[in-house]
Amino acid sequence: MNIDFHYGVIYLVSRLSGLNSVDAETVAHACQYVDDATIPGILEFAGGETFDRIASAHEMFDYKNILDHDERIVWVPFHFLPGGEGESFEQKSICRPDSKIARAMVQRAIDSRKGDNALHRLGVTLHVYVDTWAHQGFSGTMSQHNNIVWLEGDDHDEKTWREKLAGALATVEENIASRAIGAVSIMGHGCALHFPDMPWASWRYRNGLKQQIERQNLPDFLQAADMAARVIQAFQSGNGEFWTEPGLELGAKQGLEHLMGGNKDLNPKVRLEVVRTAAVNGLIPGVREEIPIYVAKGHGSWKHRGTGLLTGDDGAEKPVWTEEFETSDYRRFHDAVKEHRFEVTQHILPEHGVRLA
Repeated sequence: MNIDFHYGVIYLVSRLSGLNSVDAETVAHACQYVDDATIPGILEFAGGETFDRIASAHEMFDYKNILDHDERIVWVPFHFLPGGEGESFEQKSICRPDSKIARAMVQRAIDSRKGDNALHRLGVTLHVYVDTWAHQGFSGTMSQHNNIVWLEGDDHDEKTWREKLAGALATVEENIASRAIGAVSIMGHGCALHFPDMPWASWRYRNGLKQQIERQNLPDFLQAADMAARVIQAFQSGNGEFWTEPGLELGAKQGLEHLMGGNKDLNPKVRLEVVRTAAVNGLIPGVREEIPIYVAKGHGSWKHRGTGLLTGDDGAEKPVWTEEFETSDYRRFHDAVKEHRFEVTQHILPEHGVRLA
């Protein structure tokens, strides 16, 4: 899923599920920021203080996806949560929608709802949870389930996407970066391009195991939105069985279905603006307001507001630590990311027979 869902739709769902506008923005921002937090390592302050961070994403064609085996601890806990089904590690690593592992992950986030970064962890968890629908059938580890040998979509833009795929694979022997593109076809859904993330797409593919898969994204995305609503409702009530919450009302479901099904621009940022316009115009029953602008990096971003840094990376300048850093969204998000990865990799996955870290 892209920013139109992770930020725009999650904001709408948060408001429809009872969160106030400030908390809804925090949850939606954290949900999207999982895709934008690409700088790991120690943040050094001018006075000697330090803060440890881990990356929750990197570029799909980043050569480190292939050269660093440990990069699966980015893809698996944050983007391709294993479903835990089957006998082998490869089978158990395949992402499945709303799996037992996914529900256990959600429940851990609900259980931590009294923490000072609880909203940020909820956003992180929702990112991973809704992606179990979009990324189903793929894996965050090397797998022939990810190796697409044939791809076709019903959308009128299908030719554009298939030409891009052919162009990428045609250059595979030219340099290291191109070889990474070829190799990444067996990690994540790189070879499927953005078909898994487009809400309206109807598509089909054959993987490296000669399995032909049919996908209809819209009903999956709508179910993901409804289940996200149940998570947010349970987060507020403390319900130990979040799936029993009422979820979205019929009118809201119909509004989201119409919105996602007709919002077909290939640029996810353009699609986000369509979602924001729909919110202002009250096209989703139950919400009529402006969705705040999302700033990933630079002036006004969580990193800038928490540290004063404007660069995408840390740059040469060391920020000055203040007590405000401890209450910043930036600190809370990164601590939530660390907590989430530890819970998933060290507790939840091993409890379901999957060990990767």
